[in-house]
Amino acid sequence: MDSGITAINDHVKDASAFTYRLREQIGGVIVGQRYLIDRLLIGLLANGHVLLEGVPGLAKTLAVKTLAQAIDASFRRIQFTPDLLPADLVGTMIYNPREGSFTTKRGPVFAQVILADEINRAPAKVQSALLEAMQEHQVTLGDETHPLPEPFLVLATQNPIEHEGTYPLPEAQVDRFMLKLKIAYPTREEERQILDRMATTRPPASVTPVVGTREILAARTLVDQIYLDDKIKEYIVDLVFATRDPATYKLDLAPLIEFGASPRATLYLTLAAKAHAFLQGRGYVTPQDVKSIGPDVLRHRVIVTYEAEAEEIDADEVVRRVFDGVPVP
Repeated sequence: MDSGITAINDHVKDASAFTYRLREQIGGVIVGQRYLIDRLLIGLLANGHVLLEGVPGLAKTLAVKTLAQAIDASFRRIQFTPDLLPADLVGTMIYNPREGSFTTKRGPVFAQVILADEINRAPAKVQSALLEAMQEHQVTLGDETHPLPEPFLVLATQNPIEHEGTYPLPEAQVDRFMLKLKIAYPTREEERQILDRMATTRPPASVTPVVGTREILAARTLVDQIYLDDKIKEYIVDLVFATRDPATYKLDLAPLIEFGASPRATLYLTLAAKAHAFLQGRGYVTPQDVKSIGPDVLRHRVIVTYEAEAEEIDADEVVRRVFDGVPVP
């Protein structure tokens, strides 16, 4: 390891110490769910939005709220419903007849951490109102463009088992989420801890801020500097291209894939791998970082065919076969 990589490695090792305190603080409220907490931190450090999929009662909402409190960020929870309007989300222009002018009324999206609860319960026009905010970190009201506060993070939840009264998310919007997480049930031991800690009429314990948003933005700058070897860059590109043209990589997946991952997958997989390395206190990316975070980046970007659905093969299985088939550097 040359001196430049050694320097950034030492710097990351010191600078990432706050992530352990963050995990500990959030763990004081949330039992288990290490996978969820780590992926939320990766989204925060890599400046990427996160889509959470899981049945009700798995502490998705509580985890997001606790994270916002732990980093001392402004937080808004938006409950998506069929009658929600775009103006309820981003705001609107209000006419003042006395002065003959319009004033801007900002919506709840003007916060640093946004929880879009049950996002698939609102129609497409409301979901699409988030597109500009998620991609450009700004909102246009009338003829004025308003920047959103930094860091800006959208964490959306959806219920996979209840389809009545829900709307599928547009592909363009799904692609703007860096990660899609599938949240599982807790273990039996964790469930017992949940019973001991949460079976009370008192509200959850308060959270003391561990870091401020300035430290998060500084950490993002450091994440950008994490070393990525050319061989791992080639590996990331190979993984994404294998979802588009599997035959080139001698993978028999063409009948199962309708559409492969977009170029955004390449960018997000790179950033997420760097953030994963940061969480481990390393200043360089290993192939294991890519393999660890890869399924969360790719599962919602690979669209399977009807043939795959008929064989009960989902996107997770296709992504697993891609990672098994593409040679690791």
